[in-house]
Amino acid sequence: MYYRRALGARLPRLRRWGVLAFALFVLPCAAAQAQTDFVRVEEDWELVVLDADVASNGPQVTCVISPSGGVDSYYVSLEINFRSLPSYTAGGLQYQMWNGEEHLLTKSFPESRVMSTPGETVRWTQSMSLTGGKVTYEVVAGTSTTWGQFGGQGYLRATVETGLLDLSAYSPAASVAHSGIGFASNRVQKLELTRVRYVLANGIVVEDNTPRAVFQHE
Repeated sequence: MYYRRALGARLPRLRRWGVLAFALFVLPCAAAQAQTDFVRVEEDWELVVLDADVASNGPQVTCVISPSGGVDSYYVSLEINFRSLPSYTAGGLQYQMWNGEEHLLTKSFPESRVMSTPGETVRWTQSMSLTGGKVTYEVVAGTSTTWGQFGGQGYLRATVETGLLDLSAYSPAASVAHSGIGFASNRVQKLELTRVRYVLANGIVVEDNTPRAVFQHE
């Protein structure tokens, strides 16, 4: 009987704590999921190279981000350690904007060295923001041994007019699916989308810390 009375006395308190925990943790998450009118996306990427080769210009990496969840409409691609337009050139970084199969714009980083450092790690953030009827794509906060600090200076930035009201069609799975190592994957330890941040129209930032591997050396 004592056990029942003691437990019965504690139940209201436990219920109150349960309601409080639900309010503090579950409701904000549900609200964030329901609030899909985000206006900015930031993807954090990491490339770890095993052994770069200057002679063959390997590895060659491409990473894609799109507001539509695919490459049938507007998207941009970042080429790492090579530039394919207007013709193939070894080394450097190049940003390309596309509308399906139609090429719209090319931006290249001024430092064009070819990767040569064993074990080099390249990190960068690829962002996409919507404002004033335009989507701006940009690489920011890039760090590497080969090219030093890159991104954020305007060299790797592109803007296009859009009819989109938000970026809710964006999908990190699409970024992973359309990104990869086009040449010399044997020289790469891993290519990974490490983190995604969503900025809602009301200024709230929702962070997804799920690592998504594009390539992992076995």
